[in-house]
Amino acid sequence: MGKSQKKRSMRRHNPMRVPDSHLPKGLESAASSSPKNEAVLPIIQKLESPDASERKWACVAVSNLIQNDPSTRRLLQGKNVVGALITRLSDSEEEVWIEAAGALRNLCIDGGYDICAEMYNKNILAPLKTFVPKISSALSQFLESPKTAPENAQKVVYEFTENVNTILWCLSETSNKALNAINQINLVPFLMSFLAARAKLPIATVTAAAQCLYVLTDDNQPAIDELRSSAAFSTCLLEIVHNEGDVRSKDNEAFGDRLTMLKVLSSGILSNVSPLPPPSAASGVDVGKEIVLPLLQPVVASVSLIESSALAENLVAKLALEPPQIEKLSLKSGPQSDHRSDTELELERLENKLRTVQLALEILTGVCATLPDPVSEAHEGELDAEEDAEENDVEIEEDVTDGMALDDIPITNGATIPSHLPALVQPLITLIQPARLSFPPAAGQSSHPPTTSVLSAIHVSALECLNNIFLSLSASPTTELATATASGKQVWDAVWAALGSVGTEITRGQGRKQEMWEIGVGVLWGVGNIWKGSLVPNEEQVQLLIQLCNSSADPAVRVKCIGTLECLAQHPQSIDANRVIAMHLLSILPTSTAPSSYSTEPVIQALSALIDIYSDENLPYDVNFRQGNFVQRLVDSVDGVRKALRGEGMRDNLVAFIKYRKALRF
Repeated sequence: MGKSQKKRSMRRHNPMRVPDSHLPKGLESAASSSPKNEAVLPIIQKLESPDASERKWACVAVSNLIQNDPSTRRLLQGKNVVGALITRLSDSEEEVWIEAAGALRNLCIDGGYDICAEMYNKNILAPLKTFVPKISSALSQFLESPKTAPENAQKVVYEFTENVNTILWCLSETSNKALNAINQINLVPFLMSFLAARAKLPIATVTAAAQCLYVLTDDNQPAIDELRSSAAFSTCLLEIVHNEGDVRSKDNEAFGDRLTMLKVLSSGILSNVSPLPPPSAASGVDVGKEIVLPLLQPVVASVSLIESSALAENLVAKLALEPPQIEKLSLKSGPQSDHRSDTELELERLENKLRTVQLALEILTGVCATLPDPVSEAHEGELDAEEDAEENDVEIEEDVTDGMALDDIPITNGATIPSHLPALVQPLITLIQPARLSFPPAAGQSSHPPTTSVLSAIHVSALECLNNIFLSLSASPTTELATATASGKQVWDAVWAALGSVGTEITRGQGRKQEMWEIGVGVLWGVGNIWKGSLVPNEEQVQLLIQLCNSSADPAVRVKCIGTLECLAQHPQSIDANRVIAMHLLSILPTSTAPSSYSTEPVIQALSALIDIYSDENLPYDVNFRQGNFVQRLVDSVDGVRKALRGEGMRDNLVAFIKYRKALRF
């Protein structure tokens, strides 16, 4: 039963902001579905114009064309807009390469990993590397002698820096190859310089640097070592978390949201690099318990997704009455990439606030993944992963432990004793419930894709966090927790309510719905393990779990379904549900004449489940085992189990169980 871990191969810091998976593949379909098809070719041509003002205009136009428009983005991509913009980064005119960086940044954010991979393959790092020392030099000059450059010039440099750092951030999570190349640039001191000078810099610029640092230090040893090498770096991060050393202040809501994001990112960076060695000020700090949980719990409880969704819909309706951005573009007007209406800015503020919640959930999920899996006091030390897997007859994902525990789970004699549900559970339960804009419609795209993207990401991240919490709690069951059946039913019902809102009709472009089910069933398994025997199985829920188990191609999802069904089958009085579940589990096993259609892990889990369910012949539902002649069905599976499974352990368990059942006399 593995916890959700942040893995480099499955990065999700920056999910595609404007998904295009609902569109048919191919340039022709993109051209036919793009409302701006006719504007694309002139813009591509102007990117190569001998006139610098036309090249600059074309770069800005790209940013405006792709706004919430995946078909036009895909069409531009097919016309090699990425290669053309990378070429413009080496333009002879400063204004052109500044605007090109802005357009590339927007493509990264909106388009996700595919576009980032294309940028890396087309060698975007070559020009980006040349910008780093130039930016450092300009920053030093502005900080030492701010009057030497006019404010407008400083503003341009800061916005350009934000774009460069954002591109580097997105590239860092594209692939290990891109990450290794970025490691060679040694960015940590460069990025930390912005955080250190936060009192004199725009907060958006500082936050972009922090975003890049957060991604670079996540499971990336070269960056972790570099940040650990300087006590000043960790001191700076602690000061930000504790509001020491003022950030350049502006008294408005947008600034407050940005500051919260910066504090969340700083706590995430500290979490990534902890434990910090002496003489760092944070060397003796339990980052998870003393920094991350106290800071992030209020953040995840601070937002109503229902209200946020309604606000986004109102703003989108208002925006529809405003003239399209593309109509504002002309060579004479000299458009700027930050030329947005008040409504657009308000939508961006809402999205940024929601992204902060998503980030906080991601950090909390990582912290909860490091919760210890305690053992009873009778054991000395902890079972390693292999021993634990053998004991439970199921393969588990690699787990990382650092001794951190949730703040309201006290530590006693080296073991974690859960006294009650963590305070974090209730806000997470609220965040998994879908709102109107949470998922795109069955056909087409959302009325505001960025809001839909972040809402669905929040639901998934909240489920991942719940998954880790309940797996941690179920690892050390106590009588006090097990008897809190009302709490168990509340969580169980809330997860099913969320999954019910998601529904089972999942069409093209609705991959997040699938993720909700796949992660949600893991939460159900954790809850089921804690309150095994007290959760009354619901016929519809049992059938949905069986349906997901049969339809999923992922063995891990099948294992979770089987584990959850096992928990439900052990409600003593639910004899009919027990029979239905047992028949499904038996159907997974091989027979003397046919192998199982399932892979090894689900077969092991099904066998383990059947043995656990029917290990006590005195339970009311054991009548199903006897009347259904299950022992003969298990005998029929022995040879198939031996052929299908590596080693003799599971077969030996099965044979021993069969002998035990045969020896019983009723």
